[in-house]
Amino acid sequence: MPADSWTAGDLVIQRIDETELPPQTGPWLLPDATPDLVSGEPSLRPRFADDRGTLRLTTHSFAVTTGGLRVLVDTGIGNGKTRANPAWHDLDTPYLNRLAAAGHSPEDIDLVVLTHLHTDHVGWNTRADGGSWIPTFPNARYVTSRAEWDHWAAADMDEPRKAMFRDSVHPIKDAGLLDLADVPPRGVEIAPGVRLLPTPGHTPGHVAVSLGDGAALITGDCVHHPVQLRRPAITSCVDIDPRQAVETRRRLLASLAGTGTLLLGSHFPAPTGGLVERDGETFRLVPAAGDPHDHRPWRRRGAA
Repeated sequence: MPADSWTAGDLVIQRIDETELPPQTGPWLLPDATPDLVSGEPSLRPRFADDRGTLRLTTHSFAVTTGGLRVLVDTGIGNGKTRANPAWHDLDTPYLNRLAAAGHSPEDIDLVVLTHLHTDHVGWNTRADGGSWIPTFPNARYVTSRAEWDHWAAADMDEPRKAMFRDSVHPIKDAGLLDLADVPPRGVEIAPGVRLLPTPGHTPGHVAVSLGDGAALITGDCVHHPVQLRRPAITSCVDIDPRQAVETRRRLLASLAGTGTLLLGSHFPAPTGGLVERDGETFRLVPAAGDPHDHRPWRRRGAA
């Protein structure tokens, strides 16, 4: 399948699929998004939930081309890695083939942005090479926020998380490829057209990624699923600070509503991208192309 993509001027964003997460992921990850609640939100069906109220979730990266720069935002779970979650353990997906089909070799990537350092966002940082894990994108700078790094450096991590750092984070640091960005309240531009915005709560140093002077925004895990637009108070079982996560989500969605900024969810299944509109006291996600409130020249192409 071709990569699903969105274009605006010279900004091109492509979704690079890794895997669809199993049905039990939703009840575990977003326990307050019960089947009855989800079934009561018809706008979620059939793309984002099935008729029984089961959420659909995926893992993927976004490959971004802007001003000649090739950027990859988040790197999924990775192949062949020992993981405590059975759905993530020892994966064997054609992720790199999909990246190549979208026109990018690992050597082409200039910048890898990590919204946060959770297992399902850092896995393809590295690949197996004999008995070692080496950087998958050898010519790229890998960037995450300093607050994120400092949090985990001081944390009392359990063994599965330590193992993830050993195979997917420490090798890029040891190779001298990891940069830590100081992210002030108004954000910071780390490359032309690529800006990190602080979105704490899920993790202390979590960032969203604004692209093309606000043309698009990649959520990371400050929004896991479109049900959280309808019900922003729904939290994740792995939010480190659930109250802050809700405040961050409400503030972010309010700032995007009606602006024409393309919202791209890091775990949203296809169609993955849309525009945020107010709906009373809450929000809704509407298609990016052809919507009367879409003030930007977004065009969606490809799969789904």
